Amino acid sequence: MSTSSTDVIVIGAGLAGLACANKVAEAGLRVTVLEQSSDEAYLCNSRYTGGLFHIAMDDMAGEPDWVRANLERTTRGTTDPALAEALTQNARRTLRWLSSLGVRFIKAGPDGLRRNALSPPGVRQTGLNWRGRSGDVMLRTLGDRLRERGGELRRGVTAQSLQMEGGRCTGVLARTASGDAVSLQARAVLIADGGFQANPELVGRYICRRPERLLQRNAGSGQGAGLRMAEAAGALLVGMDRFYGHLQHRRAMTEQDLWPYPVVDSLATAALVVDASARRFCDEGLGGVYVTNAVAQLDDPLSAVIVFDDAIWNGPGRDWLLPANPYLLSAGGHLVSADTLPELATRLNLDPAALQDTVARYNRLADGEAGAQADQPPRSTAPYKAWPVRQGPFHAVEICAGITYTMGGIATDAAGRVLDTQRQPIDGLFAAGACTGGLEGGGEAAGYSGGLSKSSVFGMLAGEAIAQRLKAA
Repeated sequence: MSTSSTDVIVIGAGLAGLACANKVAEAGLRVTVLEQSSDEAYLCNSRYTGGLFHIAMDDMAGEPDWVRANLERTTRGTTDPALAEALTQNARRTLRWLSSLGVRFIKAGPDGLRRNALSPPGVRQTGLNWRGRSGDVMLRTLGDRLRERGGELRRGVTAQSLQMEGGRCTGVLARTASGDAVSLQARAVLIADGGFQANPELVGRYICRRPERLLQRNAGSGQGAGLRMAEAAGALLVGMDRFYGHLQHRRAMTEQDLWPYPVVDSLATAALVVDASARRFCDEGLGGVYVTNAVAQLDDPLSAVIVFDDAIWNGPGRDWLLPANPYLLSAGGHLVSADTLPELATRLNLDPAALQDTVARYNRLADGEAGAQADQPPRSTAPYKAWPVRQGPFHAVEICAGITYTMGGIATDAAGRVLDTQRQPIDGLFAAGACTGGLEGGGEAAGYSGGLSKSSVFGMLAGEAIAQRLKAA
């Protein structure tokens, strides 16, 4: 086994890892980034990203207290207060710092969601179109800056376990693509290898009983290796039961042109979503990420259907990024349509009487009738209005749940220090990005904070904390 030493080892060369590594290198410390893929354009969610830097689907560069309120509302008060404060207070500074490294931002749309978008923009057409755009350019830029400062990015090296001495992390045991074992000693280690969304065993344990029936709306690199290494070293895991993702046409399971865009969340949050019994099973008004998680928890995640009418198709159906109307059809998807609800149910292999009854009950909720909530899930009306489904022709989209990244993971403090099961820092061990939990809450109230903001802010903060600690030592 070969042995080497450095100041800092970073596991994972996505946005969180490269942000941390660049901060460490700026401080004049030696840093080595380990990337399991040997490819120059190694795949990870940061490379696939559409490139929208936001917090809770709004402007991350807004006034910090306002941004914090958006995050609290999205997570319904379940976000870790220290993490929420660190994210929102450092968001503007992170964007300025990334810009100073050569990462280019543009205003891609009028809303806060698109106010800080990577250039060249990524979300411009359906299907996967990442080469030379958005996250691909960002990762190449950050890698170049790292090397200019003397940092090392070693591709084809897979971290396998943490080296611990007396409760302190002292390095990493790894294996090269050729099979050689490597012992890498370091004064600090950062885990930043993404979530566990592409690991069926972990997804099946924490999120969904039928992980094979979820759409892998991601780069396939998030296997949860860092999470398992941290847990073996005594780390606490939090918020493991929820993920960020979107509702997609069911044929996206087999047809690549139908993911990652278009998504059909705007149809679901305006209308109603039913299961194989033709009954509603969740509150559609809580948003697309919430509904996507609810679909994943069904006995059969491939049994859900969105039911709507022409008014919704031509209204909310034209909303959001690459909206379902018209991009779903142009990408090769289809609607199931009929003049009457019983006929629609027959075409969907649903019970006609049950579907008619469900739509009638839903319409009473949409009309705000007192007592209409009995024997069915509630229907929130903010921020998503409930549209009644009354006038034929009626339509449906057969859907699947697309999992992009897992929201839960390793518990950390605001400086990125990994916490043990007693919530005390593990000396020398840090984590950032999608492998961490706590920021986006947990359980039914979990909410999407924004993957790029989470990775960049906490990658930067962890790098600063590591540099401060090592220089002080």
